[in-house]
Amino acid sequence: MSQRRKFIKQSLAGSALFLPGAVSAFSSFDERNPKTGEIPLILSTWNHGVPANAAAWAKLKETNSILDAVEAGVRDTELDMDNLSVGLQGLPDREGITTLDASIMTGDGGCGSVAFVRQIKHPISLARAVMEKTPHVMLAGEGARQFAIAQGFPLEEEVLSPKAQIEYDKWKVTSQYKPIINIENHDTIGMIGIGSNGMLAGSCTTSGLAYKMHGRVGDSPIIGAGLYVDDEVGAATATGLGETIIRICGSFLIVELMRQGRSPQEACEEAVRRLVTKSKNIQDIQAGFLAINKDGETGAFAVHPGFNFAKATASGNLLIDSKSHF
Repeated sequence: MSQRRKFIKQSLAGSALFLPGAVSAFSSFDERNPKTGEIPLILSTWNHGVPANAAAWAKLKETNSILDAVEAGVRDTELDMDNLSVGLQGLPDREGITTLDASIMTGDGGCGSVAFVRQIKHPISLARAVMEKTPHVMLAGEGARQFAIAQGFPLEEEVLSPKAQIEYDKWKVTSQYKPIINIENHDTIGMIGIGSNGMLAGSCTTSGLAYKMHGRVGDSPIIGAGLYVDDEVGAATATGLGETIIRICGSFLIVELMRQGRSPQEACEEAVRRLVTKSKNIQDIQAGFLAINKDGETGAFAVHPGFNFAKATASGNLLIDSKSHF
């Protein structure tokens, strides 16, 4: 944990280079959740969201496109060799193979995703290519890989990263399959944002549950589960044990609750309550949600303590601890 805190402090300090007035300190969610939101705005899950937000903010300033921003932000995490839950350096499945899932969505209904894809360094960019260059929403497995080749994506060598190899070798000693997602074993980066023009977009990318069954797909590439965006209402993204999030269509649920008049915070809390009632062995399950509405108001809530998220505005780039159900 000391190493994690050291990384967070360093990342927060570095974010000041991108965001004027960045605050390199922790704050509670309630202190940073005004009734009137600040636009433009970018939210992303977990501590790796801080450098991801910085990359997204830089791209937003460059192109004034929130879609470009949410793609660039999570691409940064896909390249982070210290991150074992996103990108090709992520922990593999039970067969020792790293497979990736990703989705991207705009507030006008445009969306694309890839699932169970191998050898592609940036699955989020491949998901965007599905959205923009095909009549489909999702491509999976070998079909997604063949589409990537046709689009000029280079195929990476299929070998585990050094850190992933060490962890996989440890796991093979018992080969015990325990799909537990908690503060030390989480997955995914989900990012949602709203630009100065009021347009929304979101992205989500992951290497998925460590040591999963070969072929398993989580919530991240499923529109409405790991990610949902609607310019008329707002956006939501999810992280944690994907099976529990899929069962309640978590991100879509949050956006629809906001459509009915709930605040982003109220909607996230209701989604977690719904997830808890539909899940067994809840003591071993972590899941968290982020949401923004079209006014720039924000919400965050998790099943258990330990979920944090990064929030970037013109005022700064903050890592914030979310409240939780338990």
